[in-house]
Amino acid sequence: MVDDGMMIDHEQLRGALAKANLPTLLMVLFQLTGERRWLRDPYRPTRPRAMSDHDSGGLTTETQTEVREAAEEAILAWAGGQEPSVPVPEPELLTEMLSVSMGEPVPAEFEPMMAQILEFPRPETSPVVPNAGRDTTNFSVIVIGAGVSGLTAAMKLRQAGIPHVVLEKNDGVGGTWRENQYPGCGVDTPSYLYSFSFFDHNWSTHFAKRDEVRDYLQDMAAHFGLLDAIRFGTEVVSGAYDQEHQRWNLAVVGPDDQKEILTANAVITAVGQLNRPKIPSLPGMDTFSGEIFHSARWPNGLEIRGKCVAVVGTGASAMQIVPAIAADVAQLTIAQRSPQWVAPNEEYFQPIGDAEHWLMEHVPLYARWYRARLAWAWNDKVHASLQIDPAWPDQERSINAINDGHRQYFTAYLRAELDGREDLQEKALPTYPPFGKRMLLDNGWFAALRRPNVELLTEAVSEITATGVRTTSGKEREADVIVLATGFEAQRLLFPLELRGRSGTTLRELWGEDDATAYLGITVPDFPNLFLMYGPNTNLGHGGSYITIAECQITFIMDVLHKMIDGHIGTVECREEICEAYNRRVDAAHDHMIWSHRGMSTWYRNAQGRVVTNIPWRIVDYWRMTRHANLADFLVEPSAEISAEATSGR
Repeated sequence: MVDDGMMIDHEQLRGALAKANLPTLLMVLFQLTGERRWLRDPYRPTRPRAMSDHDSGGLTTETQTEVREAAEEAILAWAGGQEPSVPVPEPELLTEMLSVSMGEPVPAEFEPMMAQILEFPRPETSPVVPNAGRDTTNFSVIVIGAGVSGLTAAMKLRQAGIPHVVLEKNDGVGGTWRENQYPGCGVDTPSYLYSFSFFDHNWSTHFAKRDEVRDYLQDMAAHFGLLDAIRFGTEVVSGAYDQEHQRWNLAVVGPDDQKEILTANAVITAVGQLNRPKIPSLPGMDTFSGEIFHSARWPNGLEIRGKCVAVVGTGASAMQIVPAIAADVAQLTIAQRSPQWVAPNEEYFQPIGDAEHWLMEHVPLYARWYRARLAWAWNDKVHASLQIDPAWPDQERSINAINDGHRQYFTAYLRAELDGREDLQEKALPTYPPFGKRMLLDNGWFAALRRPNVELLTEAVSEITATGVRTTSGKEREADVIVLATGFEAQRLLFPLELRGRSGTTLRELWGEDDATAYLGITVPDFPNLFLMYGPNTNLGHGGSYITIAECQITFIMDVLHKMIDGHIGTVECREEICEAYNRRVDAAHDHMIWSHRGMSTWYRNAQGRVVTNIPWRIVDYWRMTRHANLADFLVEPSAEISAEATSGR
């Protein structure tokens, strides 16, 4: 947020405006002046190409100059005390503004969510406000995990004054961003979208690397005073619901293997889907004479310069590792079972300079509109094109006309990047439809493949030898270091944690090894007062930031907790018919989506072909579903303590 009536350096403002994103700046200009001409031609931005920031807005040089000069005048007037002419646009006007800024029509159904992103007050977007008079002394929550989800939960619990403790197995916050430290590790969502809506940061690049994300999470925890509530080096082994006392009992192991039982009214699991490495059982792993490890367990201080390295896998982690190390190693062998679709991005390598940071900090509304534009471009735009058209003639290569256009575009990009290397074009071009797996951004992947010291093998590793790897066709390649970029146990939700519900059944018994279900991905019948974050069917496959999903989930969870405390409720348990009906809708939606396509293998699906990890809804749909909790969806029991007092006549 920016303070009204602040002093602004004129020359600094002018220099910063020269770097401004024009579609963002136009909305600031309109809100400050109220002049509708800024929403009409010749100032209307064109539609951006792909998911580019589209800084020029497609405007002529003369028009850009006019906008920047008008914005300079309006911002100086605001700094001098002049109030914005349109401080809070009405829904219809905001929908129009969104469409102008995005360069394409934005449906009115997106307006409430975008209003929240822009921090425009609306009754339907207002979060649950903590009741200052709420008595929380007899209510407590345990949060398992201090990554993105756990920190989001801890901040909201602290804000609401609800006693809580966060149990984290590592020695610091950050979750997957603490554990993964392989070369090239970073986000594939724009930094200013992959961030909390309530905690700003001056990101150094458009796509932040791991260290900056980890530091951001550490700064967030410190800023909100969350560290005092976190017990580090403490892992939850198991838990059971105590029906008589309406509480959860968790068995934990702390530092020095200290064992104890912790008790709370409610438990929030925030352990993530991409938390436990999936390590293949390959013959000969114990015979390898060099170093072999999973990408998420990259050793500190590992020296790879001049060595022969084999990378097993070509998923997201491998695609970041390979370009980061290719120039340093003597030989790099990549074992690919299935190629990935790769998208270009103009901003991927671009730093964010002081001018842009200055705009975010000092120009009213600029940061909000910039984030709103990212949310539109990266959240739900592609979702409609992921629906299978049963009449589409060639289902093997694409699933509808738009998806086929995507295929042509990404294929042309691949062929251009690998021009003159027909051998690599054939190896790197997927046969399945685009977006069948999460689209990856080109961070130098194709350039790395062209290097003379890099070899791409199009077959799986079948065996580890004493000196390297052997593939399914018998090819052998020497290696000093083997990196297993083989993903995570994403289908085994909450693994290896064992939680036992009201009936005595464990979640693992209920779900099996790879078939987890939950209402909204958050709550499960027979497991009262248990709430999951990043649970089943909440992973984003079509784009967007998981932090957005985490904030949606904690909004729902906090609404339930507030209702429990205010209503002296001891137990809330999702009704079985509600959960079953919801998951029938989930499965039915997935039946018509690209992730059910049988032309590729993906960690999104379990052994039976059911999509377990991904959310089938648009983010705007899930946002709407999680605004408020309906207690009619739950079996509700009054607090046993209150009932006991009433029975005794006290």
